[in-house]
Amino acid sequence: MPGGHLTYEDRRKIAEGLAVRLSYAEIARRLGRPRSTIGREIARNGGPYGYRAARAQQATEWRARRRPSSPLHTPPDAEAAARDPRAVREFEQKLISIISGGWPPMAARVLVCLLTSDTGSLTVADLIERLQVSPASISKAVGSLEQLGLVKRERDNRRERYLIDDDVWYRAWLVGTRSMALWSDTIREGVDVLGAESPASVRLKTASRFFELLSNDMAQAAEHYRRTFSGSRDT
Repeated sequence: MPGGHLTYEDRRKIAEGLAVRLSYAEIARRLGRPRSTIGREIARNGGPYGYRAARAQQATEWRARRRPSSPLHTPPDAEAAARDPRAVREFEQKLISIISGGWPPMAARVLVCLLTSDTGSLTVADLIERLQVSPASISKAVGSLEQLGLVKRERDNRRERYLIDDDVWYRAWLVGTRSMALWSDTIREGVDVLGAESPASVRLKTASRFFELLSNDMAQAAEHYRRTFSGSRDT
C-alpha cells in the first residue's frame, strides 16, 4: 500500500518501468509512492540498469532478518580500552588505502570509521571529530555510501546517526555482481553492432562471456553466504 513497505509486486512494476525507460518520477506516480522512495530502492539494488525485482526482494528480506537488535550505544569494555591506538590507526589507514582504490577517499574514510567502531554507528559530530573534516564532506561521503546501501540513517535524540551492520559486505558484493552482469549485457550488444563474425565482435563475445561467468560465480557466492549466515542467525 502507498506509504508502507514496498512489496514484490511493487518491485516488479519498478523493474518493468525501468525496462521501458520510465523516469523515476513516473514510476513513483504509477505506484503512488514518493520519488525519493523509488530512487533509494533502485540505488540500493543495482541501479537503473542492474535492478531485478526478485533480487531486490530477496536482499530486502535478508536485511530484515539480519537487522541488529542491540542498542545503539554500547559502553567501552576492557578489551577496547586495552587496544593500542597506534596499531588501530595503522590498520585503519591500511584499510582506507585498499577501499579507496574503487571509491572516493572520503567515503572510504567514513566507511572505515563505522567498520572499526564497536557500536557500528556514529553521528556527524563523531565523524567530524575523528576525521577532522567539514560537515559537508561527511554528508557527501555518506550520500555515496547510502546510495550503495552500505550505510543507513536514523534519528537519535534529534541528531542524525549513521549505521552499518554485519551484512555490509554482502550488499557491496551484490552491487559488484550486478555491475558484472551489466558489463556482460552491454558488451554483448556490440556483437550485432559490429557484425557477428568480425574480429572485434569475436573479441566482444569473449569479454561478454567472461563477465557473465564472473557475475554468475559472484551470485552463487552471495547466495551461499546468505544461506549460511542467515541460517546460523535464525537458529
